[in-house]
Amino acid sequence: MHAVVRLYYLSRRLYLKGVPLLPKLIYIIIRVIFACDVKYTAKIGKNVGFFHNGLGVVIHKNAEIGEGTCLYQNVTIGGNGKESSENGVPTIGKHVFIGAGAVILGPVRVGNYAKIGANSVVLDDIPAHATAVGSPARVISRAYE
Repeated sequence: MHAVVRLYYLSRRLYLKGVPLLPKLIYIIIRVIFACDVKYTAKIGKNVGFFHNGLGVVIHKNAEIGEGTCLYQNVTIGGNGKESSENGVPTIGKHVFIGAGAVILGPVRVGNYAKIGANSVVLDDIPAHATAVGSPARVISRAYE
């Protein structure tokens, strides 16, 4: 498991137990050491891979990422500036591949086992088992179960 993920899980556990200062301190350590913005309030599933130690990764504080998802460097999973609490932020399914430099913005749902190509800009929902590329991203193929 990558160091960023371990530190995130530690800060998340402390946050959920109501520890006041340590989650914020761990968040700052992640930002300084790994150049990665992953807040402890984001919901990140088990076995999520932050490759290249999460270099440049930014995840919205209310985003949800399913288990087994792979994120490469410089990925942004963010809101659209209009979000209120959890509305307006992405929800990423399980076992999703997100290539380097991809941007996923707004109230977008990415289905399980989907693939987002490098440098793609996702502004609309991506169905499960689909591959999306481009700016704005469009589905180029679908693998059926």
